[in-house]
Amino acid sequence: MIRFEHVSKIYPNGAVGLDDVSLEIEQGEFVAIIGLSGAGKSTLLRAINRMHDITGGTLLVDEHNVPALKGRSLRRFRRNIGMIFQSFNLVTRTTVIKNVLMARVPDMPFWRTLLGAFKREDKILALECLDKVGILDKAYIRADQLSGGQQQRVALARTLAQNPQIILADEPVAALDPVTAKQVMEDFVRINRDMGISILINIHHVELALTYAKRIIGIRAGKIVFDGPSADVTQDVLDTIYEGHIPQSEGEMP
Repeated sequence: MIRFEHVSKIYPNGAVGLDDVSLEIEQGEFVAIIGLSGAGKSTLLRAINRMHDITGGTLLVDEHNVPALKGRSLRRFRRNIGMIFQSFNLVTRTTVIKNVLMARVPDMPFWRTLLGAFKREDKILALECLDKVGILDKAYIRADQLSGGQQQRVALARTLAQNPQIILADEPVAALDPVTAKQVMEDFVRINRDMGISILINIHHVELALTYAKRIIGIRAGKIVFDGPSADVTQDVLDTIYEGHIPQSEGEMP
């Protein structure tokens, strides 16, 4: 479970990232976070794995008091949380499987890391993760030879190789064409359904959020203004979240 209790985040310049946020997310949920740029979507997401420190309130993840974690306990905590970015963050000049294997490095002795001597079971796990996202046939191809959608799937496979309980995805389909974006969203749905991993996605594409996520959290100026099933999102709800400025191409109800 992820629990925010009256959480606030104020940046050094005085900007408010989160304003008295309280919510709970159960294990195994698929949640999309929507709102205008600067509304606090990324701040909410990144507070969960403490990429951003909160400035007030309580944030618990599986009963871990996130703001209190330090050093080894923080690193161990983060091993259970996968993070996917818009930019993929791959080593493009090496093979796909080596990119996925990088997820195993924190659990390896230094000498294995230095020599790149991955265990057989790690290699099998990496191949299984690539199979789960449908690109097993690309395992020994250099990452820079893949399309954007394929590279995002490599990033997702690398995250799965961590064996996470939670996946946080910060605009994972923003750089992809519409067809590829739907394919990646379908990967998230399958992983959530088949593996029981909690998935939280910060996303600008409202139609994709409503189509694939079971729960929508709408954030406006750091406040939660909607939290409920995607089926309950109406045009009035969208107008509230987006202050009436949602682009028509994104705001059309499916």
